[in-house]
Amino acid sequence: MFARRAGEPLTRTRIIAWLTALLVVELLVAMAALAIGSSGALLGEVIAWVSGDELSATTRAILFDARLPRVWFAAITGCALATSGAVFQAVLRNPLADPYVLGISSGAALCATLFLALGITQIGGALLGAPLFALGGAALSLLILLGAQRWAPPGRDGVYVLLLTGVIFNAFASALITFLKAIVSAQKAQELLFYLMGSLSVEGLDTTTMLACTAVVSAVTCALFWFSRDLNLLSLGDQDAEALGVNARGVRRWVVGLASISVAVAVAYTGLIGFVGLVIPHGLRLLLGPDHRLLLPACALGGASFLTFCDLLARGCFEWFSMTLPVGVVTSIIGAPLFVFLLRRSMMGARGVR
Repeated sequence: MFARRAGEPLTRTRIIAWLTALLVVELLVAMAALAIGSSGALLGEVIAWVSGDELSATTRAILFDARLPRVWFAAITGCALATSGAVFQAVLRNPLADPYVLGISSGAALCATLFLALGITQIGGALLGAPLFALGGAALSLLILLGAQRWAPPGRDGVYVLLLTGVIFNAFASALITFLKAIVSAQKAQELLFYLMGSLSVEGLDTTTMLACTAVVSAVTCALFWFSRDLNLLSLGDQDAEALGVNARGVRRWVVGLASISVAVAVAYTGLIGFVGLVIPHGLRLLLGPDHRLLLPACALGGASFLTFCDLLARGCFEWFSMTLPVGVVTSIIGAPLFVFLLRRSMMGARGVR
């Protein structure tokens, strides 16, 4: 049911089977993340709650006020970063492309850092505070990328121009963020540092804000799935895609713009979380194949599971470090060697080595 021979068309049964399996994994990881934390294991209470039993006031506060928001936002952020990474890798036809490398995450983080450094609490409500600044930063980096696309040569050289532009803007944004950390107070600099390392400390977010973020990321994910066939053709190259009726530049603008919105919403509240948009699409592409009709929804579920698991590890380290580690540290520690392994496997597969 899961295996697919080379050249065999993607079937509905295979799509349903894989997505069901990934959904089960996400639910199991989410249940473990609810049951385990710095305040102790509550596995029995969680199982009893799922079975319909009542919870004590203390247990309810731990589960629904402290752990559930983190698990919820980990799933949202993981979905946003992984699907965006899959889109960027398809558009640029490069396995190293992800929101961070292209500068989208850095642009969003730069403006969100400026928002926090200025000491502004909110603009028109919590939803229009840091996310508005982050979206502006993502839009700025996107405009720079699209501007580079206009004068970049067609074909693979143009792809390299976009990658180099993203790397340069990434370095520029990092320098400005360092400047902001240098001129603020020590306490504010510590807050900015913790934010930039990637954190899922979102317990204070109200339900309306979390629902709005969920709606935005879900809408963007569905919209990107609408372009899945066009992304399949773009992977053949611009000339071949246009010969098959795809407006390569138009599709690229739409999918990169949509993915940037999703990344901006995630970065505004969690900071810079690396390797989710790099490792998950790359690994699932090796496992499932390059067809985005399956790859995009699989990345949504896989990214949610991966980031939820990393946050579970980050909270589980409280016993040793007397603090909850930033989840961005955990994703980097796990993601870096994992990506090297996946990249080696893909290179060996390309050479026909087993």
